[in-house]
Amino acid sequence: MIPAFALGALQRRLPDTIYLPEHSPLALAQMPWLLPVRAGGSILAEGGKNGESYNAVLGLWGVIPVKTVRVVAGERRVVMVSGAPFGIKMFSDGALVVGFSDILGSSGYCNPAREAGVKLGDRIISVDGRSVHSNEDLSLALQNSPGDTVQLQLERDGQKITLQANLQHGTAGKGKLGVWVRDSSAGIGTMTFWEPETNRFAGLGHAISDSDTGQSIALLSGEVSRVNITGCKRGAPGLPGELKGEFLEKSGNLGRIAANRSQGVYGVLCRSLGGTPYEVAAAQEITKGPAQILTTISGTEPEWYDVEIERVSLRTSDPNKNMILRVTDSRLLQATAGIIQGMSGSPVLQNGRLAGAVTHVLVNDPTRGYAIFAQEMVDQMDGMEQTQPAAG
Repeated sequence: MIPAFALGALQRRLPDTIYLPEHSPLALAQMPWLLPVRAGGSILAEGGKNGESYNAVLGLWGVIPVKTVRVVAGERRVVMVSGAPFGIKMFSDGALVVGFSDILGSSGYCNPAREAGVKLGDRIISVDGRSVHSNEDLSLALQNSPGDTVQLQLERDGQKITLQANLQHGTAGKGKLGVWVRDSSAGIGTMTFWEPETNRFAGLGHAISDSDTGQSIALLSGEVSRVNITGCKRGAPGLPGELKGEFLEKSGNLGRIAANRSQGVYGVLCRSLGGTPYEVAAAQEITKGPAQILTTISGTEPEWYDVEIERVSLRTSDPNKNMILRVTDSRLLQATAGIIQGMSGSPVLQNGRLAGAVTHVLVNDPTRGYAIFAQEMVDQMDGMEQTQPAAG
């Protein structure tokens, strides 16, 4: 008998839905002893056609049932794998609160925003019903307020909140809240892949967040450009390293950002970008063992480096931590000590297919880091707003 707790733990490791390339049999590379007990008709042996789906019972050695999963068959995707560095400029929708500054009034120092209940990381989206899309919008709304009290609409953790704040009037007579706000961000990341048919791209593997609050930036608009990597700061335990680079402004915009999500940054290129075509690996095809990452630590051209995939999780609560990687390439270890900031989005290849992209470094061990499944990034790209292929 298999203990109930062991079966329960195994069930939690399995996803509810498995996506298979069409005409592929159902098999999990990470758990080869977990085999189908039964499934619909001849699909089990031949694999489903594109668009077909069916329920399958997975069991220990194909005998002891563990979990029923939904199997969806689809075409094997091919994308252009990049690994090139790119610059990101983003403007947020609203004014993000990144700090507080007390104001000297007639009765001493006070802070209207904090007293009203405003918190770090809140996004101010309107003042007295007037929409706020930028720092300038917020300043104008406060200046034009007819009274001493304003109604603020905020977004906090995905929820809209309405607060009343009593303005403090400074020496110039202008109403003030006592907050520092930010409406834009810029940084460097790595392009994972793009699709020639639509010019859509995917990069980073995680969301762009504000450096002070850690909050994901609500996208108003954004653009990407080419970058030249000029150097790097080596990582150390407890001190993540980072790539240093310069935006190649003369090359013009590379494209626009359409979505900033937990699983990466997505958009549309306005010009062709180099790369090599690779098939995308299904999540269940990825195993522990040797792999490579494609990343750029100098100039503009990426290079291949050896890594080891130490863990693969088919089901995880964090959308961009499906794998744990360890850098084994002596060249990369010597140059960067492992994974550093700016390498997020670097493609991970295993067995000739795109397995995923680097997302985070383990802070206490820069030789190791997390990665997201490429399949997940393709799904996110497909789910972004429909766009027309870009010219050029």
